[in-house]
Amino acid sequence: MSEETRPEVLKVDGNLRAQAAQGALRGDGDRRLPSTWGNRLLLGLADMVFPPVCVSCGGLVEGGRLRHVCVSCEPLIHLVGPPHCTTCGSPFFGEVEGERMCPHCEGLHPKYGEGRTLTLFKGPARALIHELKYHKGHHVLTDIEVLVRASPHITEFIRDAVLVPVPLHPRKERERTYNQTTLLAGVLARAAGGTTRVEPVLRRVVDTRSQTTFDRKARRANLKNAFALARTATINPSSLYILVDDVFTTGSTLNSCAGVLRRAGVLNLNVVTFGHG
Repeated sequence: MSEETRPEVLKVDGNLRAQAAQGALRGDGDRRLPSTWGNRLLLGLADMVFPPVCVSCGGLVEGGRLRHVCVSCEPLIHLVGPPHCTTCGSPFFGEVEGERMCPHCEGLHPKYGEGRTLTLFKGPARALIHELKYHKGHHVLTDIEVLVRASPHITEFIRDAVLVPVPLHPRKERERTYNQTTLLAGVLARAAGGTTRVEPVLRRVVDTRSQTTFDRKARRANLKNAFALARTATINPSSLYILVDDVFTTGSTLNSCAGVLRRAGVLNLNVVTFGHG
């Protein structure tokens, strides 16, 4: 389903679902929202008035473990596990011996230790991120959390770490009203449990052009000096820091952020992304 032909029902009921979904994720801690049973009631009413529509194919969602991906599309979500590239998390298919770097990462020279990704960025997984990123689809965070909790490969990797979202430029965040990567980091922290926490220790100081049409060399040039340490950030060299982004494409953005954290004194640094592609 193209973004131009998305059913209007997704836009109509988005705020209602987002309010209920965020309440369910936070529990009773936010007194501005109903209690957990109230959130379930609100979601039930939303389903009656606006039946859930699959963000991928546009069909009705009936049954299954996800609320916004139908049972036909859900199997198309590829959760990544070993064996995979230790730099970006891209899966290896077939038998692999030892640690290997995939073709995506040749020439990257990572400034971080290890990278993992939750899914391949295609089909329904791509649709979930596009709904969150471009259509204010906060309601899909519940589905993303289900996927994270089904991936111990990810939750064990990030547990008890400091999660650092890749920041947006202030202009871009004002336009969007939120940073989708910060929301993803919050989902990851909840799913991992323990002392896992989100700390926005980076800021974006250069309003760079979109990276989508650039190759790796152009991306590196575009991101030069684009990130800096947040003014109030405090780095603990004994902590494990994990950079969080929505998609790993060439790794240029994550590597640029990693360079800032390394110069600030971070010794233990990894990365994790929702998708790879």
